[in-house]
Amino acid sequence: MRLAYYPALALGLASPALAQDGPPVETETAMPPIGETVFDGDWLSVGVGAAYSPSYDGSDDYVVSVLPIVQGSFAGVDLNPRPGGLALDFVPDAADGPGFDFGVAARIRGNRASDIKDPVVASLGELETAIEVGPTAGVSFPRLLNPYDSLSFNVDARWDVAGAHKGKVIDPSVTYFTPLSRGAIASLSLGAEYADGDYADYYYSIDAADSATSGLAQFDAGSGFTKASATLLLGYDLDGDATNGGLALVGIGGYSRMLGDAKRTPFTSVRGDADQWFVGAGIGYTF
Repeated sequence: MRLAYYPALALGLASPALAQDGPPVETETAMPPIGETVFDGDWLSVGVGAAYSPSYDGSDDYVVSVLPIVQGSFAGVDLNPRPGGLALDFVPDAADGPGFDFGVAARIRGNRASDIKDPVVASLGELETAIEVGPTAGVSFPRLLNPYDSLSFNVDARWDVAGAHKGKVIDPSVTYFTPLSRGAIASLSLGAEYADGDYADYYYSIDAADSATSGLAQFDAGSGFTKASATLLLGYDLDGDATNGGLALVGIGGYSRMLGDAKRTPFTSVRGDADQWFVGAGIGYTF
């Protein structure tokens, strides 16, 4: 069973809106004041779950995967989950008004590096695992529709430092987070992935030798957007109070659509599917 790289158990319970100091905004739909929370100082969330997701980007075969999760904050540095990795945010959030993020993000990309279910694609062998590192920046706007929600915009730019695809990936995203009650939260994220020519060539091109081995047509992939995605996350604290830490359950579902040459490559258009689905569930503990 391969390791899946998705940020499922981070819960969104550590939203900057929940951790902000100061009195709640007075609105007709205002929720009761939260008061002190486990997220006001140093904290850590750890968890594990399972996911059902495509065997590789563009595959129509699905596999069950393990979801390890870690998120936290120490000495003013936030540790946030990423698909297959983590991001460090070195900018402390303000008590009121917009919050700004800036730091470094890293992920492990195991695309076609193991557990390839399609026999034709598998005949070309497994690819190397990429390790991508680069800057991340973002801005969040709290208290839009209620005192504890937020809308966040983020972009990661990462380069492969392990010598696998040797390329660059840019991931923009927008996320809306809101508590549904004191013990439940919801988060909706929209995102995309842009890759350069080196990345596209490594994962989506088929040269003459690969064509002879697999029977797939030759294909020369170029840079561009590779996918667009939407992800819904729901979390519920088992004691009914998400602000005091402890155990919580999480469910997550997502859909992504392969784009450009990532969609046109025979790996997707002949052996796979441009429509990609993902579901997962797990349990986490915050202290």
